[in-house]
Amino acid sequence: MWTEFRTFLVKTNVLALAIAFILGVAFAAVVASLVKDVIMPPVGMLLGKVDFSNLYINLSGGAYGSLADAQKAGAATINYGIFISTVVGFIIVAFVVFLVAKALIKPGPAEKECPYCGMTIFALATRCPHCTSQLATQAS
Repeated sequence: MWTEFRTFLVKTNVLALAIAFILGVAFAAVVASLVKDVIMPPVGMLLGKVDFSNLYINLSGGAYGSLADAQKAGAATINYGIFISTVVGFIIVAFVVFLVAKALIKPGPAEKECPYCGMTIFALATRCPHCTSQLATQAS
């Protein structure tokens, strides 16, 4: 049974997926710290000394000095400052994933449309695999 499980892990790339997940979680922690500790403080300073981690809307009607005080009192709050920080973190992660994917994923072969049947075929094809028409060769 152990050998079947081991074969399953190796053949289905579960191990690679697990490693990618662990690295993704670690990367998310780094980005969260980058946003919270490096990016948002200067942005807050530029916007008039705003502390994004302390921006909230109090729904309970009481007066609290900070978000921590409101949460400690059990007040219902909308924490839009934390949400803004999370959105900035998401944008950074999405941009990095885009750059990595762009670097790793190579475009496939160029394609064109068969002039006889209209199916998509490789641009360098000399015969259509769908209708078997002979195609004009391209001058190089």
